[in-house]
Amino acid sequence: MNFLQYDLGNRKRGEIVEVTLTSGANVRLMTSSEFSNYKNGRLHRFIGGQAKRSPVNLQITSSGHWYVVVDMQGLRGSTNASVRVLPGALPAIQERPLTEVPSLVRDNIAPPAEPGGEIHDVFISHASEDKDDFVRPLANALIEQGLNVWYDEMTLRIGDSLRQKIDKGLSNSRVGLVVLSPSFIKKGWTNYELDGIVTRTVSGEQVLLPIWHNITKQQVVDFSPSLADKVARSTATHTIEEIALEIAELLHSRA
Repeated sequence: MNFLQYDLGNRKRGEIVEVTLTSGANVRLMTSSEFSNYKNGRLHRFIGGQAKRSPVNLQITSSGHWYVVVDMQGLRGSTNASVRVLPGALPAIQERPLTEVPSLVRDNIAPPAEPGGEIHDVFISHASEDKDDFVRPLANALIEQGLNVWYDEMTLRIGDSLRQKIDKGLSNSRVGLVVLSPSFIKKGWTNYELDGIVTRTVSGEQVLLPIWHNITKQQVVDFSPSLADKVARSTATHTIEEIALEIAELLHSRA
């Protein structure tokens, strides 16, 4: 029996074998022992079957030595083939839960200096352009979790004193959120080391959680390299409800 064989060598579980055909054929992905059975006309197990379309993607199910065989058994005509191995899917990202980062919460906050001041659970610094699509829904979601949220006074506009507003909010809040977005960065404060403003140190404890909104890590790195290394959450990977719930769980765990 004529067949095309491709020695894939030692492969890892999860890798994808892509077989490109010039016409329909039988495609078999086999371990070395099953390939030996195939060559000797014995019963054998394989992954694949009759391929009517090309390319064909087959996944390696266990680490070891693998082969691909292409033949026309039971079919008419002939075919040529090419084979390549693609990397398997990356494992799911396992982010560190916020509850395992207790330094995100300030437990010992001095009474507000201003009369009528109060302690807030969450402070949100953001650009006004992000209020409607993200910040207001986030604030509402946090309030629904029973948290005291300060964000209305923190709508940042051109001419605002970023230092004074952020320092004031953070000094009276247990958790400080800074919504980093293209609009936030374009506000004209790129020459100021944002990390030095929004990161307040109390007994060596961090009190800032950056939230990346419609922004890439490279943009954050270009803006503030030290800020890019901090524990953060992104609206690209988390919903508003998920972010609010995780922050609530963080604060409740430190209550």
